[in-house]
Amino acid sequence: MTSDIDLHVGRRLRRRRRLLGLTQQALGDQVGIRFQQIQKYECGANRVSASRLFELSEALSVPVQHFYEGLSEHDPITGVPAHGVLAPDVLSKKETMDLVRAYYSMGEMPRKHLLDLAKSLEATAKAQAAVRKMALTAHG
Repeated sequence: MTSDIDLHVGRRLRRRRRLLGLTQQALGDQVGIRFQQIQKYECGANRVSASRLFELSEALSVPVQHFYEGLSEHDPITGVPAHGVLAPDVLSKKETMDLVRAYYSMGEMPRKHLLDLAKSLEATAKAQAAVRKMALTAHG
């Protein structure tokens, strides 16, 4: 029986592999297993052992904790509810991966300008949403 944790770990594994542009075959080769086993891990059909998770974290250049991030809506250290948490599937979308790859293919200054632009657009969107909410509250 597949647990929610196994599914979460598998999704995080797939997300990181795709972010790095690795195939299941390439990742399997790095850790000495067949691509079919990577498939099973990613869909949660097979559990990832502690030693294998360590090997995968090394191959994907992330700490083991990476695979558990997002399991709780609370900060793991403080226990305080996390704010601004991304939707669980946002990082698995192709559009997000394309954006991240494009972002890191740029030089430092264009990345800084793009980040500033995105933050500005986010602030504008939040302000517009607040105005709409106030207008609805006033009329309703």
